[in-house]
Amino acid sequence: MAVNYASTLKNSRMTAVITALDGAGTPKMVIYNAAYALALVTITLAATSFSMSAGVLTLLGVPISGVVANTGTAALAQFQDGASTWWIEGLTVGTTGTDIIVNSTSLTAGQTLTVTAGLITAAP
Repeated sequence: MAVNYASTLKNSRMTAVITALDGAGTPKMVIYNAAYALALVTITLAATSFSMSAGVLTLLGVPISGVVANTGTAALAQFQDGASTWWIEGLTVGTTGTDIIVNSTSLTAGQTLTVTAGLITAAP
């Protein structure tokens, strides 16, 4: 049988994530290729990065964009606070059906990448 958590506990945990992420300067999202081998683009987030409802974080301020620094295929996302401490990672990146939705996963240095949505769901 799978482990499940009460909704109030999920909400508290996800609220703590927002507090940690937004608590040390301007938060950012870093998009990497597979296995975090290369950071492709860093995107500055709104000072309040996410809203939360029913254990689900929704990225605020979308669409948001950033200039690609390195050429590669976007696969993973990590969220960091303003001090570059990561608080959330392991998020999938793609054009549909992933945690972070982008306009393209095939990135070339100098192009603009746009994030159109982002959802992070608390563990059951």
